[in-house]
Amino acid sequence: MRFQVNRDVFSDAVSFVVKLLPQRNPQPILAGVLIEAGPEGLSLAAFDYEASARTTIDATVDNPGTILVHGRLLSDIANRLPNAPIEVATGDDGIVLTCGSARFTLSSMPVQEYPAIPEVAAETGVVPAEDFATAISQVAFAASRDDVTPVLTGVQLEVNGNRLSLVATDRYRVALREIPWDGPGAGDDSPMTALVPARTLQEVGKTFAHGGNISIAFSGAGDREIIAFTSANKTVTSLLIKGNFPPVRRLFPEQTEHHAVVNTAELAEAVRRVSLVLDRAAPLRFTFTPESVSMDAAGTEQARATESVDSTLIGEDVTLGLNPQYLLESLSAVRSEFARVTFTSSDNANKLSPVLVTPQTSVDKSGEDTFKYLLQPNLLLR
Repeated sequence: MRFQVNRDVFSDAVSFVVKLLPQRNPQPILAGVLIEAGPEGLSLAAFDYEASARTTIDATVDNPGTILVHGRLLSDIANRLPNAPIEVATGDDGIVLTCGSARFTLSSMPVQEYPAIPEVAAETGVVPAEDFATAISQVAFAASRDDVTPVLTGVQLEVNGNRLSLVATDRYRVALREIPWDGPGAGDDSPMTALVPARTLQEVGKTFAHGGNISIAFSGAGDREIIAFTSANKTVTSLLIKGNFPPVRRLFPEQTEHHAVVNTAELAEAVRRVSLVLDRAAPLRFTFTPESVSMDAAGTEQARATESVDSTLIGEDVTLGLNPQYLLESLSAVRSEFARVTFTSSDNANKLSPVLVTPQTSVDKSGEDTFKYLLQPNLLLR
């Protein structure tokens, strides 16, 4: 096998396919990148049985063939090569990569032992890439990082009619975002769903953020259900998480009369400052009044901090404790100048009711109802 390829194009392609590979893989063969050279150029792919990435690029192919080489090493080399065309050829001991005066000899891996890359042949829907990437960043952070409950480590994608919803929860909070969906829909009684690992989805968002449109395909059955994301010449597939995602949508309240409106940036900066004195897991005390919201934090080193920012409250005064980091993540996700903090009600008098954070265009005008963040308050020690 022998081919010539543009240095920047090749480096970008290798970097893309190795992004989803785990840093440490129990099976050495899965650390490889599969490179196929043919009449139409190069195909590069990586797969670890759970996620795969594949891309095609233009190249001048003198002798077609297939090679398998260590992905991260190849990526490191490609990123540091001089600005000159790359030539790759197979040799007696593996492959020889030449770029300008730089020359690398790399061992190859047995291609026949590499698993087949998943192929998706199913009806697809299309979403705007920028909207999808934004939605992922607004939701994926709320997924659990604890593998004890795998279903909570994913983001639930749900297609209903012409809307695609992304939902994530770690039991203490719920984030939901809706974006337009162009493709086969489903009724409210039987939505198309896919529970995608949050880590994989975050890489998809970063990679395809400026790709125009993203095609999403659902495929497979049983234990091998997969989802594919395609934009231009790049495709990422992911094995879906098995299990029943909790019915968290019903937790969002219908009535939102009791609420406060606050400047998003001002509240976020105040929370960052006041929470400096808090222990890692301690809640921050918030008191909402008609004209302001005040924060009060007491640390174990006899440190104390208080601050208040302007706000507008509709309804009775409220005092509650919130996880400052969770609140900061929600304020970052609303993507609006103002945020509305709604105090929900519960039939259970002994249970704290969650607060709902949504975008607010101005003090008097609500934002689009496409993003919602529900956060469970913490008990405050008296």
